[in-house]
Amino acid sequence: MPKLLVSERRILSIAALAALCLAAPFSMAQHPVGLPPAPSQQSGDQKTVSQPSSGQTGNQKPDDSQQEPTTTLKVSVNAVQLFFNVKDKHGALIPNLTKEDFEIFEDKQPQAIKYFAAESNLPLTLGILIDSSASQLRVLDMEKEVGGAFLKQILTDKDEAFVIDFNVDASLLQDFTRDVSRLQRALNSVKINAGFSTGPIPGAGGGPVPTAQQAGTVLYDAVYLSAHDMLAKETGRKAMILLTDGQDEGSRLKIQDAIEAAQKSDAIVYVLLCADRGSYFSSGMMYNGEFDMRKLTEATGGRVINVGNKFDKLREAFEQIAAELRSQYNIGYTPTNTKLDGTYRKLEIKNKQGYKIQARAGYYAGRKDD
Repeated sequence: MPKLLVSERRILSIAALAALCLAAPFSMAQHPVGLPPAPSQQSGDQKTVSQPSSGQTGNQKPDDSQQEPTTTLKVSVNAVQLFFNVKDKHGALIPNLTKEDFEIFEDKQPQAIKYFAAESNLPLTLGILIDSSASQLRVLDMEKEVGGAFLKQILTDKDEAFVIDFNVDASLLQDFTRDVSRLQRALNSVKINAGFSTGPIPGAGGGPVPTAQQAGTVLYDAVYLSAHDMLAKETGRKAMILLTDGQDEGSRLKIQDAIEAAQKSDAIVYVLLCADRGSYFSSGMMYNGEFDMRKLTEATGGRVINVGNKFDKLREAFEQIAAELRSQYNIGYTPTNTKLDGTYRKLEIKNKQGYKIQARAGYYAGRKDD
């Protein structure tokens, strides 16, 4: 699928991001949106949330299926909600725990748990971000094949997903859809873009369109825009899966900008490190992408899985992610700190039996003027 021209509203979006941090361009197919401040969990007095009933979804889009009726639940917006996994010391998921098995703390202050449930069937909104820079040449076909099979396995008729590829810039190849075949076609359309033209007329059959950054991998920019432009506007369970070697080259934003955007969107981030380490060393380059990817995943409640260039390891990693996304607990509380000041609040969930908790590290409180 060729990269699309940027719409007028998309240009405004990029202008807004450029004014903030000179972010790289992001081609948006079917989904041109601006870049307003990312929504937070606390603003105003009350909001309306569409709560799905059995067989229904609260994050429906018009491109694939008809709207279904939903029940409406009004909740106080200063409630904080967390999806998390519980594991034993061997990494096995622990089911069948209850509210009484947990304690939750915000900035080290205990909080009263107001809501608790084991959530295995809530609608899921999923973003697949695939690295198509030159360093992925030997692993890209593997990523496309296994990633397509994962989408077929994980997505139900209540879920939605989108596909972004990133190299010298970031492109939305498939907007929100429930149609797995569309998502698979988007993945299969991904091609390596090293940032230079292979023919006389760039963009017209002659190769990728050159950008101001002639080589690179705008990984941080892609995460930011995926979180801010796509997932921040969705409700319910949200996750991003990055297929990449973790190396960023050329992003205008920093890793902390990507982390903050992901946290504000309430998205869990998983990184599948797909890297042919031999190609780095043979070309005299150092590989150091894993460190920042661990910062990103630990802050959002996901994790890094190192698969190298092994097909079986990648397939196993996707199976682990599928199991975790379908075995989450959901906990909610009303913070004792009621200030609407936009500050970052650290979170900690403790299990009384000593099991390991995999959850995001914190959230950003809303501002009164949001």
